Amino acid sequence: MARSASEKLRRFYEQFSGHDSVLIVINADPDSIGSAMAVSRLLWRRVLNVTISHINTINRPDNLAMIRLLGVTMTPFTDIDPIQYSKIVITDSQPNHNEFMATLHPDVIIDHHPETNAKASFSDIRPAYGATATILTEYLRAARITPSVKLATGLFQAIKIDTNSFKGKTLIEDVRAFQYLFRYANIHLARKIEQADLRLDFLKYFKIALQTKHLRKGRVFVHLGPVVNPDVCVIIADFFMRIVSVTWSIVCGTCDKRLTVVFRNDGIRKNAGKVAKESFGQFGSAGGHKNMARAEIALSDLSDQVDWRDGKKLVTWLIHRVEKRAGKK
Repeated sequence: MARSASEKLRRFYEQFSGHDSVLIVINADPDSIGSAMAVSRLLWRRVLNVTISHINTINRPDNLAMIRLLGVTMTPFTDIDPIQYSKIVITDSQPNHNEFMATLHPDVIIDHHPETNAKASFSDIRPAYGATATILTEYLRAARITPSVKLATGLFQAIKIDTNSFKGKTLIEDVRAFQYLFRYANIHLARKIEQADLRLDFLKYFKIALQTKHLRKGRVFVHLGPVVNPDVCVIIADFFMRIVSVTWSIVCGTCDKRLTVVFRNDGIRKNAGKVAKESFGQFGSAGGHKNMARAEIALSDLSDQVDWRDGKKLVTWLIHRVEKRAGKK
C-alpha cells in the first residue's frame, strides 16, 4: 500500500510546476471539501497559487459550518474563468456528474465514485473506497505531511460522513485513515460541524413529508414539491431511514428547473445506485452507491412522462418506476 501510495503521489506531483495556477473544482459536501483542502496542502509551495471553486449553491448548515469553522476559502464557479488557470483538478467527482464540470478538461481527477471513463492526464478513481478523503489521506502520509488540526478534522469528518460512520461502503483503508486522522483532529470541532444539520426554515419540509408520505412494504416515497436546495431531500431521506420499519427511503423535490430524487436504503441485499440508474438513467444523470444514490432530471424532459406539477401523479409515477427495481435490488 505504501509503495502504491508513493507512486500515485509521484505521478500526481508530475502534473504540476512552480508556475501553475491551479483550480480545484468540487460539488461542495464534506468529502469534496476535505479532499480539496488536502490537495491544496499537497500543492503548498509547489505551485504559484491554488483556488477552490464550488459548482453548487451551498445551503446545508453542516457544509456551511464546516467551511466557516475550518476556515476554508472557496469561490463560486460562476465567478471563475477557467482559462485563467493552467491546471484543473476535480476531487470527489467526475466531469459527467454535472453540466458545469462537463465543460472542463481536468488535468487531475481523484474520486471514489464509479468509473465514468473520464479522461485526464492523471486520474486516481477507486470506487471501492468509502471516501475520497481516504485516498488523499494516503497521499499526505506518502508525502510525510502531518495534517494541521483543521485539515485533519475536515478529512476525519469527510470519512465519517461518506461511510455513514462505517455502516455504509467501507474498506479497511478507510478505517486506517480514520484512525490516523483521529490523532490530529479536533473531535469537538467535528461534532459541532456534524450537529449543525438543520435550519429553522427546513422544518416545514418535515411537515410536508410526514403529511404526504406513501409507505409501501417498508418503502417510503415522498415528494416535497419546490425546495430551496436539493440537499433538503437528503435530510428528509436520511430522517426516514431512522425509522426501524423503513428499508428504503425515496425522496424527491424540484429546484432550478430540475427534479432531484434521493435514494437511501438499509444496505441489506440492496443496491440504490443500480435502482436509480435503471429507474431514471434514461431521463438524466442517475447513480450512486449500494445504500445511497440520486437522480437529477430536467423538468422539461419529464413533460412527456408525467405532469410533474401534480404531486400525486408524480409520486405515482415515481413508485411505478422504482418498485419493480427496488424489489430485487
